[in-house]
Amino acid sequence: MAGISAKIGEICARIGKDPGDIVLVGVTKYAQAAQINEALGAGLKHIGENKVQDARRKLSALPKSAAQVTKHMIGHLQTNKVRQCLETFDLIQSVDSVKLANAIEAQAEKLDKVADILVQVNTAGEEQKFGVAPADVFELVDHIARLRHVRLLGLMGMAPLGGGEPVTRRCFRDLRLLCDGINQRYKDIPSVHMKYLSMGMTDDFEIALEEGANMVRIGRAIFQ
Repeated sequence: MAGISAKIGEICARIGKDPGDIVLVGVTKYAQAAQINEALGAGLKHIGENKVQDARRKLSALPKSAAQVTKHMIGHLQTNKVRQCLETFDLIQSVDSVKLANAIEAQAEKLDKVADILVQVNTAGEEQKFGVAPADVFELVDHIARLRHVRLLGLMGMAPLGGGEPVTRRCFRDLRLLCDGINQRYKDIPSVHMKYLSMGMTDDFEIALEEGANMVRIGRAIFQ
């Protein structure tokens, strides 16, 4: 945990960013509750999980002092898991369809809350990856902007594994440009506030920060 925080600080110093503006999400997919608790004790304030049931199991094993951690859903979300997801997580990073956005709206209304989300974009163009196609992003955002119980806080994306630095940079740069475009078009819409650009994992978070990320999702480098 200390090592990754120091590395983020070094990168930010080099590119002129304030490390305090970077949200570090510890991805707990392969971590056990004891490891998560240790990282929280070392200062980790955000954790991300891929599956609702895994998050609920691990969170139940943590001490009550861990209740203040901000919880991110970063995996593909099925519509039949939306209610449990909203009861468990503070931010859903993986919204990629009108169908899912509508399901979140319906369950959030029943729970009398506003659900915070990111739209996941497949800038890599990989068929095996989830995420809305870049060409369809504005259509999805148009729909989300009309929902009463959903608040869009930014975009999430990932580069292809092993794609090489030029491809990785292009994927991240394309996502940043989309985020900037949405921020400009919807600047007067209260439910659309492009606060977060979530991109970069253990192997490519340095490039992500250089290309504009202010939220990185790190698993292996923290929980190894």
